[in-house]
Amino acid sequence: MYLLYNGQTILEEELLLPISNRAFQYNDGFFETIILKEGKIRFWPQHLERIREAADALGIEMPAELFSDQFSKTLLQLAEQNKYGSLARVKLKVWRAGAGLYTPQTDKAEWLVTVQEAQKPLTNPIQVGICQTSRTIPSPFSSFKGVNSPVYVLASREKASRGLDDLILLDPAGNLAELTFSNLFWIKDQMLFTPALATGCLNGILRRKLLQLVSQNNWDVQEGLFKPDALKEAQVVFGGNVTGLRMIETLDGEIIGTQPLVLESIMNELGF
Repeated sequence: MYLLYNGQTILEEELLLPISNRAFQYNDGFFETIILKEGKIRFWPQHLERIREAADALGIEMPAELFSDQFSKTLLQLAEQNKYGSLARVKLKVWRAGAGLYTPQTDKAEWLVTVQEAQKPLTNPIQVGICQTSRTIPSPFSSFKGVNSPVYVLASREKASRGLDDLILLDPAGNLAELTFSNLFWIKDQMLFTPALATGCLNGILRRKLLQLVSQNNWDVQEGLFKPDALKEAQVVFGGNVTGLRMIETLDGEIIGTQPLVLESIMNELGF
């Protein structure tokens, strides 16, 4: 596999990182997962927005090239070098350079891009439960990927042990927050609902795009704090991330949301 490491294309076996690497030592960084479909980057403006937000929150100085028009072309070229077809998953990893202890020696960034083949997303309804072993951790870092990963690792272990497709995470106060793989949405009385960022949920790329879409189309939307019982009254409940949307069919064995056709129009609007 070809990688892009600090702007240089190298083979995977050529990658060498020191033991003092701050991503390894302190989780001092973040990552961004990007979908390439048919030679185009899906939702690139939203990705750039979240990359800037993550870097600002961590105080990491990003290289200008990552925000240049050329960088998006470089990602496509890397996918071509790895001979991936019409659908690929790109992962951009960014961490603070240098060694040191908790006090950094520099705020400059180091970064790595990997590309893997992406599978066509599944669309069948999923069975979920309420997570019992982990809750979100609302903070200035919870809206982007990286720092809070152990929350999702623990929840995913529970998901596997319970034989479910996914779990809904609650915030510390017991409010709905998100799923392990995506943001959470539901529709009731022609209004779109989603948990507020104050719950510690990821400020997902699909979440950004969907809220932008509803604003442009003058739909009613409510971001807020909701208890799990709110889902029982919804016409449709679904999870969404950059790969697509999945309807939630049951919650802890109870059927919820019985109008899946609503999702088809949303997916068409989003370009899936």
